[in-house]
Amino acid sequence: MKKIFFLFIAGLSVSVSHSQEVSDAMRYAQDNITGTARFRAMSGAFGAVGGDLSSLTVNPAGSAIFLNNQAGVTFSNQSKKNNSNYFGTQTSDNENSFILNQAGAVFVFHDRSSNNNWKKIAIGTTYENTNNFDNNIFSAGTNPRNSIDKYFLEYANNGNNGMPVPQKFVRTTDPGYQYDFLGSNFPSNQYPNMSGYSAQQALLGYQGYILDVNDANNPNSTYKSNVPTGGKYYQENGIYESGYNSKASFNIATSYKDRIYLGANLNVHVTDYRRSTSFSESNDNPLVANPTISSLRFNNQLYTYGNGFSFQLGAIAKVTQSFRLGLAYESNTWYKLYDEVSQSLYTTSESISGQPIKADVNPNVVNVYRPYTLQTPGKVTFSGAYVFGKSGLISIDYAIKDYGNTKYKPTSDQGFRGLNDEMSNTLTSAGELRIGAEYKIKQLSLRGGYRYEGSPYKNKTTIGDLNSYSGGLGYNFGTTKVDLAYSYLERKSNQGFFATGFTDGANITSKLNNVSLTLLFEL
Repeated sequence: MKKIFFLFIAGLSVSVSHSQEVSDAMRYAQDNITGTARFRAMSGAFGAVGGDLSSLTVNPAGSAIFLNNQAGVTFSNQSKKNNSNYFGTQTSDNENSFILNQAGAVFVFHDRSSNNNWKKIAIGTTYENTNNFDNNIFSAGTNPRNSIDKYFLEYANNGNNGMPVPQKFVRTTDPGYQYDFLGSNFPSNQYPNMSGYSAQQALLGYQGYILDVNDANNPNSTYKSNVPTGGKYYQENGIYESGYNSKASFNIATSYKDRIYLGANLNVHVTDYRRSTSFSESNDNPLVANPTISSLRFNNQLYTYGNGFSFQLGAIAKVTQSFRLGLAYESNTWYKLYDEVSQSLYTTSESISGQPIKADVNPNVVNVYRPYTLQTPGKVTFSGAYVFGKSGLISIDYAIKDYGNTKYKPTSDQGFRGLNDEMSNTLTSAGELRIGAEYKIKQLSLRGGYRYEGSPYKNKTTIGDLNSYSGGLGYNFGTTKVDLAYSYLERKSNQGFFATGFTDGANITSKLNNVSLTLLFEL
């Protein structure tokens, strides 16, 4: 059994990229229904309706529907529960959060001249928390076959462009040696196809005694596992997420003869995301003469932050006084993102004779990676609405988004090229149907909605279809309006705890309950 004498430099290091995953891209590519309480109560079916501060996020022509200046603010309380099934063991976890969900204003400028067919110009600005990342998922169960050793073995044996990571990067035995953290060393002229992240995983596995070399005299030897065979690995995985993805939109729209409405948005996106994961494993398999792993805990912390840009174009046509059609285009969103990653590993090894051997591999290092670009796909929305005078309306939106067009850049990065190919092969186009209705009784408005979104994955299981129901009411006090909405969302998923080597994961059923309150003011 080898003995650890290495020392890491605590602090910061810089590298080109680390092991981004498809799930990281999906975090920013998928949309959520947020916004005003009226918008949420009708499940966001506002593409041909307009006249709501959040309708601008679907179709920017919607601001030209406003008759008067308006400002508003929305607060939301979100409760998310995740039920997990991992090899038959049921667990659950939940997270509750209260946020400022939306704020904005629209200013309408009328042209009363009978000689001008362009009747009005509307200028608006809105802020929306488009994704509340606060979320907890806990899974536990006994895996009958696979151990996390497969994760470390995959990186160790294939992390050097399909070849093993050289031993010199994992076997540090000089107590006076200050080991340059691997994230700053690769790619290099000598190892142009090996990432520092791959070498780092190999080092963690080796120094945590999970791995050993098959041939200590061969500098390019393959690696073997010190986890005992036999299955029955009890495993727990906790995921703890926090943060937000927000969008500030700057809108302009106009109307022609009050029959054709045209609009455009420029959008600035800001994201701040933190994820902490902790995976533990233990087994009671028979001990042998050489020490084998009896328990371990592997911790990962990710902090991603950055900003992005997108634009939108839209049109609404009054086919008749009651019937409207809408068409909107939302461009790709181009994010510039920064990642910071830290890891630690704690293991216990045991043998037939001797005391347990504990290994604490905690480099106390934050890997700061160079910024990269994530391009999420655009979207086209087709809309129709029928307005029953002043009594109410019914509206339908259908949107299409091709998730296979999601891309990491620069594409010259070998890791990004492989990941982009994976997304192109595993992701697909998905449709989203939104139906909303409103009925007015004097100053009181009653609302309801339904939303369906198809899976972005070809296999339909990694992230499943989404179903959502919503309802709400509003009261018009004249120059002030108060709206309240409730929405329920359910979606199933099965994403591996790790994307490489050890890819087993739990079946998750996520249920989200949201209550939103909006205050609107006519200016």
